[in-house]
Amino acid sequence: MSPDATPPVAKIVDWGKYNYQRTKQLQKSKRSTKTLEMKQMRFGLKISENDFNVKLKKVISFLDAGHKVKILVVYRGRELAHKELGFKLAERVISQLGESASVDQLPQLSGKQLNLVVRSNHAKVKNT
Repeated sequence: MSPDATPPVAKIVDWGKYNYQRTKQLQKSKRSTKTLEMKQMRFGLKISENDFNVKLKKVISFLDAGHKVKILVVYRGRELAHKELGFKLAERVISQLGESASVDQLPQLSGKQLNLVVRSNHAKVKNT
């Protein structure tokens, strides 16, 4: 501890106790951090108004919990010929979410799915 003293002073550490305290501290810090998940919601192209509203409420509850939400617009069969309908549905979801959410990833078509990612502007982070 003090190498300049005469005689030099050193502290002898119990390695087992030190290692135990370090692992306990790491576990405690790991518990206190919240891992954010990426939730996912699938929308069909021919979704009814009520189903749309139910899924939108679920997306809003995910955003309020602090999660990012990946929204998938799924094309089936000949629906792929009308890609613009999926983009309209994605814009409708974004407009319904309004100011409470912001778009992390703009809608992009990949295969038979249109993907976009939204996150909350003001997430309620719970400390457990």
